[in-house]
Amino acid sequence: MNEEIIIAQATPPGEGAISVIRVSGGGSINILDSVFKGKVKLTKAATHTIHYGKIISEQSEVIDDVLVSVFVNPNSYTGEDSVEISTHSSTIVVKKIIELLTSRGARLAEPGEFTKRAFLNGKLDLAQAEAVADIINARTEASLRGARNQLDGILSQKVEELRASLLSVSSLLELELDFAEEDLEFLSAQEAIEKTDRIILEIESLLNTYSFGRIIREGINVALVGRPNVGKSSLLNYVLKESRAIVSEIPGTTRDIIREEVSIDGVLFRLFDTAGIRLTENTIEKEGVERSREAVKEADIVLFINDVLDGYSEELFNELINLTKEEKVISILNKIDLDRKINIETDLRISALTGEGIKELFELLKTKALGSKNYTEKSAVVSNIRHYNALKKAKASLEDAKSSLINKMTGEFISVDLRLAEEHLGEIIGKVTTDDILNNIFSKFCIGK
Repeated sequence: MNEEIIIAQATPPGEGAISVIRVSGGGSINILDSVFKGKVKLTKAATHTIHYGKIISEQSEVIDDVLVSVFVNPNSYTGEDSVEISTHSSTIVVKKIIELLTSRGARLAEPGEFTKRAFLNGKLDLAQAEAVADIINARTEASLRGARNQLDGILSQKVEELRASLLSVSSLLELELDFAEEDLEFLSAQEAIEKTDRIILEIESLLNTYSFGRIIREGINVALVGRPNVGKSSLLNYVLKESRAIVSEIPGTTRDIIREEVSIDGVLFRLFDTAGIRLTENTIEKEGVERSREAVKEADIVLFINDVLDGYSEELFNELINLTKEEKVISILNKIDLDRKINIETDLRISALTGEGIKELFELLKTKALGSKNYTEKSAVVSNIRHYNALKKAKASLEDAKSSLINKMTGEFISVDLRLAEEHLGEIIGKVTTDDILNNIFSKFCIGK
């Protein structure tokens, strides 16, 4: 437990109804008690109780009327003595209280330091701590559910199970090394191979959830691409239900990338309305066309938009599949309100004017983004690139161990690879970690969390 007391405003700065100031560390209740005047001494208060009183300055002036929540270790978020002060949301009030408590021995918290202490004190493992940041940053229902799943420890539990299975195999092999002179066999090579294979398959299963998990956590990039005046901006405006992009009959109106976000059934889609791709001598429009090509390269999905007036552009389609994978492209025919009989084969027909086909477009986008995956809220899903890389390293080490078993290498070689795989899994939940990893993770948190 850390005896150093930290303090930070936990709510966003600015005007509002209330602000919350967090204080944590050994002695945090005592220093607040020294400036708090209420009916109950905070040092005598039971954990998880709230008390009304006033914060008194060094000059015996009332700074503010407050509510103080008391959390006695280990029954707090950080696992330490902690208090949370609810004040009126005044910048000057918050500043005065923080200054008063820092003069009494507290120091300003670093980004993520409260959650870092929760991890160090065993209240959360590292994967759960990262999920706290994901919950704060969640922008859709799906990303919130995914973060909640991770905070509940579903991924951590799966990783612990894999580590336990690995430990079982490596322990038996290492036991054989201790009794090498007696020539005892506690686990046959074939049994070790089978057990290692099962663990590899389970890791592969987790790795296969990453594309789904990444989309749920980060969203998916969709580029709206087509020749000038096919209705890209009209489609964007219809989806957003507002006139975000300029719509004109003059070709080349969109000169730069317009980026907007929309949630479709809880999944975040980032829509990039691009400049119409065509040959042009206009310097500004030429730059816009080049940016459109870059957007195509970086997109997860490309909506290739044509219209009933100009027909289907085979030339532009060929350019698109040179820039990205063909399976990422959804071909759309727009303006069907003008001509329903035109015979052009596309994935979908829509009218950005009337909204016809837009519901089907949403369904197609979701199917393209999520595929046939049907994970439940109880499924272990990998959404963090750090976890994904650790799993890949663990799998590689296990494959090395399996190769050593097949080639009848001595137990020393096999045990090293198994232990290495176990360490890589431990990195996910923080059983094995370094200060650099911790600092990198928690530096991304907001101050006060």
